[in-house]
Amino acid sequence: MILSDGEIQHFLEKGSLQISPMEPSQIQPASVDIRLGNTFSILEDTPTGIIRLNEARSYKTIPTDTYLLLPGQFVLATTMEYITLPDNLTAFVEGRSSLGRLGLFIQNAGWVDPGFEGEITLELFNANRYAIELQSGHRIGQLVFARMAENALHPYAGKYQGQKGATGSKVFMDFSRQI
Repeated sequence: MILSDGEIQHFLEKGSLQISPMEPSQIQPASVDIRLGNTFSILEDTPTGIIRLNEARSYKTIPTDTYLLLPGQFVLATTMEYITLPDNLTAFVEGRSSLGRLGLFIQNAGWVDPGFEGEITLELFNANRYAIELQSGHRIGQLVFARMAENALHPYAGKYQGQKGATGSKVFMDFSRQI
């Protein structure tokens, strides 16, 4: 079941759901607005021009309050908010329609597991033919929370737990676990 603004407020007051920093105006009827942080990361060039999923990748991290996203460019960004989800809530990350209508695609695989704690890394893509100026603190998306029927038996404790800043892919770690 999707949480209403009142239920979100209840979880926040109880302290089981934590979002910081947060203004009361960020709470919407069925979501919480999330804002763009000030850390952006782009993949470093590879000598072969090939990304292999079983190899670690290097990222160039750029701390700035303004980032110019060029047409066809992809960048990782982070939210201002650090969130902590209890074991009985999950969240969906949704982009803002107003930004999508400008050609800014916002994603993060769309899902935040129960028990996750950290800033949310967003994948941003400019599908427009014009550059888009991104400003730290601007509303970039929203979190929609859903209550689970019961607590997760194994809450999230994965490779992105506690992340801060625009965090690059750690998919290569999946390959080391398979051995």
